[in-house]
Amino acid sequence: MDIKKAFINRDKNREERMYGIFASLFIFQNRLQTLFDNFDSSITLKQFMLLILIKMSKPNETFTNYGKMLGCSRQNIKKLVNLLEKNYYIELRIDDLDKRKSSIKITKKTEDFFINNSDLHLEKLDLLFKDYTDEEIKQFYAMMGKLYDGIERLEKIK
Repeated sequence: MDIKKAFINRDKNREERMYGIFASLFIFQNRLQTLFDNFDSSITLKQFMLLILIKMSKPNETFTNYGKMLGCSRQNIKKLVNLLEKNYYIELRIDDLDKRKSSIKITKKTEDFFINNSDLHLEKLDLLFKDYTDEEIKQFYAMMGKLYDGIERLEKIK
């Protein structure tokens, strides 16, 4: 089955479109993860996204909060952190006063990775969004904010 044709065929009404969008989000995530994991064998897309979050976050962010931001469990974050630490992308520092607390520091290896791969990542993003005008990118970005709002509504009714 051609998934793009199946998606287009679900354009009959609001309900069909919502089903199509929902299914597509899942499919897009899987396909993009596979593609980006294959671009660089040294780091997975999930590891890369966690590194970006670490870089953007305040110091001493908790594993639980990283999990919430990335949409996964604290245990999954711990596994990602352990792999990143093992491969020298981050340093994990345990708090001297409270051994339950730890902080994550980006290493030079990670800084070099971002510098050395920024052109490649931008090239891949340009290919992914090539068919969009600047205005469509702006609208899509705004709609993503609304999707986050919807996800947060769903999370409240667990």
